[in-house]
Amino acid sequence: MKYIITAIRLLCLALFLFLILNGNMMLWLGLFAISLMAALIFGRVYCGYVCPMNTLMISVEWLSKKLKLQTKNTPKWLKSGYFAWIALVVSAAAMLISKRILHINLSILPIWLVISVLITLIYKPVVFHNLICPFGALQRTFGKFARLSKEVNGDVCIGCKLCEKSCPSDAIAVIGEDKKAVINTELCHQCTNCQQVCPKNAIHYSKQKQ
Repeated sequence: MKYIITAIRLLCLALFLFLILNGNMMLWLGLFAISLMAALIFGRVYCGYVCPMNTLMISVEWLSKKLKLQTKNTPKWLKSGYFAWIALVVSAAAMLISKRILHINLSILPIWLVISVLITLIYKPVVFHNLICPFGALQRTFGKFARLSKEVNGDVCIGCKLCEKSCPSDAIAVIGEDKKAVINTELCHQCTNCQQVCPKNAIHYSKQKQ
């Protein structure tokens, strides 16, 4: 499963680069818009499998750890949670202004691709995923209403926290008096990191409980 997911991510990255290099950024933005509708049913699968930023960030995080560049600290000014929305508004405004006033098509996606790589060289991926990414802000909004998502079987979970450590977006945490893992659908990328490390096979993709 791990290799299949990696292949999907690489194919999506290749498609992204092909569209951008051929000046078809709007096609990718259209795909992103469709993914928001899909998130209402399937969760944030775009973030986990399709997003080119996430794909590159996985390799960059590995490199950052090897070079011992990564810090566990999060900038205090980001903790309010508003920056991602500000970044979204600024990005949209920049695209509109460049199109109508400067008469050029600003490729905002490659810019954010570079930003995601630079941020992940210094900070854990969760900083960019949850506090900076403007596209992630939209995915969170739609993803919290997902009908299908990763869920933890509390009867089987032993609270070992392996899933918590493996999650790139801090979407899963061992909490409560019974010390059971709980997944936040709004933050979950629907990747399989937690499933792969769970020693009790307690995590599955299923219909959300109302």
